[in-house]
Amino acid sequence: MNQIIKFGEDVEGYNIPVLNEREIRASAGILFLFMLISLMMILFKGDFLMIKYMITIFLTDFIIRVFVNPKFSPSLIIGRLIVRNQVPEYVGAKQKRFAWMIGVVLGTIMFIFLVIVNAFSPITGITCLICLIFLFFESVFGICLGCKFYTMIYKEKAQHCPGEVCDKKSKQDIQKTSMAQILIVFGLIAYIFLAVYFFNDNFSKKPYDLFGIGNTTQTK
Repeated sequence: MNQIIKFGEDVEGYNIPVLNEREIRASAGILFLFMLISLMMILFKGDFLMIKYMITIFLTDFIIRVFVNPKFSPSLIIGRLIVRNQVPEYVGAKQKRFAWMIGVVLGTIMFIFLVIVNAFSPITGITCLICLIFLFFESVFGICLGCKFYTMIYKEKAQHCPGEVCDKKSKQDIQKTSMAQILIVFGLIAYIFLAVYFFNDNFSKKPYDLFGIGNTTQTK
């Protein structure tokens, strides 16, 4: 029974239970993709069906992670299959559990309002947006925003964070950003504003069918 109801894996060389960050990121990417598609269905078609299914799946998946065992989470299993040939990157399980508890709370709020009550409001919109931001940062940047709150609430130091960001150490040269690079980023922002100012009218025009294929199809 202890092997079923358990949070984290016992790995040689680590004195605390850990999880594989690579499969967590893969799982977050999968959930983010389908949640985003669901929101697009709402925005462009007014169809709430897919988001209701996704919220139900999301909440169920996170309940299994937190209260049963991450090994039995369907999305984490799929993530494990996707990254099975990659070298594991181990992270502390304790801060991940706290972060996923936040996911359970957010998922419960969305489930109650959208699935049970069958109503949408700014509450559901903001909650969905927060979930998307959390999933996006995890999958794209490898940054666990929920883990940041763990260190703020609990006085104990989190161990084995993704990229070892918990460890205070000097950056390597390849991690440092020069002033020239910062200026390039600001230059890109200025470039975008100038492009909008000078070319917005041209960019707003709908492209025409170069080969007339669409017109031929409509004629038939």
